[in-house]
Amino acid sequence: MILRVASFEELDPRTLLGLLKLRADVFVVEQRSPYPDIDGRDDAPGTLHLWLIDERSAGIPVAYLRMVTDLDGSVRIGRVVTAASHRGRGLAGRLMTAAMDRLSPEVPCVLNAQTHLERFYAGHGFVVTGPEFDDDGIPHVPMRRQLTAG
Repeated sequence: MILRVASFEELDPRTLLGLLKLRADVFVVEQRSPYPDIDGRDDAPGTLHLWLIDERSAGIPVAYLRMVTDLDGSVRIGRVVTAASHRGRGLAGRLMTAAMDRLSPEVPCVLNAQTHLERFYAGHGFVVTGPEFDDDGIPHVPMRRQLTAG
């Protein structure tokens, strides 16, 4: 697997289409959750796109996540997704590790986790910060990365 990282401006059209297709295939089609995936944050200042390609797949993204800098300076992880054909290989974990490696331990980092993935994110230093909520028909919990004592 090859890790790629880019800002919106650095994404070529073919890659952008591949990333959007992966997100739609899983979140909209597979999970049956029609929602406004293109939310105006993919091209926000400071946003980073991280994805993995399988060198045997002609450059097609097989796993992805997005890091968005919120107005308060925190970083929001979202759109964490792995193609069905590549699940069970630790790809989402690899992307989370790459994302955390790009952040100083003092930078607040938040995400809304699908509830069944709470333990996965806890393994990357996140704790639940509020009650479960429905996000387009899928149960989620808000989570925040524990900051290191400094």
